[in-house]
Amino acid sequence: MIDRPYYLDWLERWRDKEPIKVVTGMRRSGKSKILEIFRGRLAKEGVNPKNIIAINFESLDESYPTEAKPLYDYIVKRLQHGQNYIFLDEIQHVEHFEKTVDALYIRNDTDIYITGSNAKLLSSELATLLTGRYVELNMFPLSFAEYRTTRPQSETVDQSFERYLTYGGLPYTTYLDDEQSIADYLSGVFNTILVKDIAVRHPKINMPAFNEVAAFLADNVGNITSVKGIADTMKQEHKGISPNTVREYIAALCENYLLFSAERYDIKGKAYMKTLEKYYLGDPGFRFWFLGKSGGDTGHRIENVVYLELLRRYRTVSIGKIGTKEIDFCATDADGVHYFRVSQTVLDSATLDRELAPLKNIDDNHPKTLLTLDRIGNGDHDGIKQVNLLDWLLDNQ
Repeated sequence: MIDRPYYLDWLERWRDKEPIKVVTGMRRSGKSKILEIFRGRLAKEGVNPKNIIAINFESLDESYPTEAKPLYDYIVKRLQHGQNYIFLDEIQHVEHFEKTVDALYIRNDTDIYITGSNAKLLSSELATLLTGRYVELNMFPLSFAEYRTTRPQSETVDQSFERYLTYGGLPYTTYLDDEQSIADYLSGVFNTILVKDIAVRHPKINMPAFNEVAAFLADNVGNITSVKGIADTMKQEHKGISPNTVREYIAALCENYLLFSAERYDIKGKAYMKTLEKYYLGDPGFRFWFLGKSGGDTGHRIENVVYLELLRRYRTVSIGKIGTKEIDFCATDADGVHYFRVSQTVLDSATLDRELAPLKNIDDNHPKTLLTLDRIGNGDHDGIKQVNLLDWLLDNQ
């Protein structure tokens, strides 16, 4: 078992509290496993196994109802005296699942946990009927800190990071040692999402064109991207493709956590901009699967890793714009905003000046950090902290 204390602590913190616990994230990121571990913890603490009802709607071990009222009746028949812990895994397979969950919620003998792998489906249904009645845990593939715990002690931090940067953090990849096996596994995950999730909700999708859009975005993580630009690039091979089609494909990738869209934020104007966003992969390993081991430059690959880490640590993450200059990330939490620049190296003084310049142009007192792979030169630059990226990733904060 890979130790993932943040997620277990979150589940423990909300245990026996009123809100419905919703765990979302990409397939194979560990949602089912973390709930399995949590159920084991409940049993160890003395909860009667009969008071734990766990249903995985993709399991063939038993046939479960996939309509709201029959599912509710099925669960209620199995409720025991006292508190019952209800776990509904991949709930998106149940038609009008929100009605089942709401009916269970209003009882005083249930503590409800649900998981799902489709952001749009869950957010729309939950927001419609369950507003204010649930808390959400966004689960990601392994962070580098988590990934590092899976590696042999003989492996250096730099070696672990190179592997993580290339193959990504889906938990099962940590058990695979050769590139072909990792590529095959990533292919299986992507195609499972494509067949079970995307094709079901987008039946008219052109698979070759869809894969090409995904590969293009994998090759351009961290670049400002125009939907029209992607469509124009692809028109030679796919004559009928339009910006609207590309937009639909991007939305499908984002719905299933394969891709994240980072909006641009005008720091001076204090407003989000509706065009020219950037995209980042939900796991760095998909870049390896699409493009091979040498695909893409290191700078954008580490930027992808930083973006995912910021999503784990902060409430919102966007791209910053200050005049004509760019702040890689503006990350916001209850304490306010934190600005980040990311660079592979700034040992050259001209590069250091270039990376610091946008941060110096921000005239507020919020924290500003420059992340690099350099082991020397770290410290303070007139209030801007320069920090080694690997140290920052391993600091769980």
